[in-house]
Amino acid sequence: MKYFTKDWYDEMQVSGFLTFPETEEQWEEDQAGYREQGIDPAEVHRRELEDKKENLLKFLPESFHPYIYDGTINSRYPTPELLEMAGKWEADYEARFDALLDDYSRHYESIKESLPPGAIQLTEKSLHDCVVKRVDRPSDDELVLLIDCSSGFHYFKDVEVKFTEVSDSLIPEDITGAWWLYNEIYLSGDCVELHVLFDTPITEVTIICKDIQIEELE
Repeated sequence: MKYFTKDWYDEMQVSGFLTFPETEEQWEEDQAGYREQGIDPAEVHRRELEDKKENLLKFLPESFHPYIYDGTINSRYPTPELLEMAGKWEADYEARFDALLDDYSRHYESIKESLPPGAIQLTEKSLHDCVVKRVDRPSDDELVLLIDCSSGFHYFKDVEVKFTEVSDSLIPEDITGAWWLYNEIYLSGDCVELHVLFDTPITEVTIICKDIQIEELE
């Protein structure tokens, strides 16, 4: 993928990690909420940090690293210095994020007239946060994905995405249960080249085909 890469996705998770409560009072209320549920907030913060630590060190400037190593980046309400650093980093990240979206939008608009209707539908009715239920290969040049869209943004039911005249595909056998995150679409000669980033685990799928059809299932 050129735009919505694994690194891009990982950095987006770092951005979410740096979202702090607006006030120290709100922070304390959140900690009390954990304790009321019998949950140790310190353990929650420790596990969250451990899960994100590699990417925090990778994407954040060295000025953040002492807070990461001693755990204070998320174990207490941030200091004014940390809030200021986080605000500046977030502003830079959001500017880069918006520029990337604009870049991809220009690319898509430049090829839209040459795409088959199903490819346009797949792009403009995103399958973000939908889940693969099954992968079928009815023939050597046909690929069908059964997608659960109940957690998505458009169909709210199962859909069947059929790729016909498939000339190449790179898709793991264990994709069932994976979450559809983001996709990019290109023209490859007279074919459509689709790239999809899935989660659980992070996987990139590539499908080159002549046509895409999406059928809503009852």
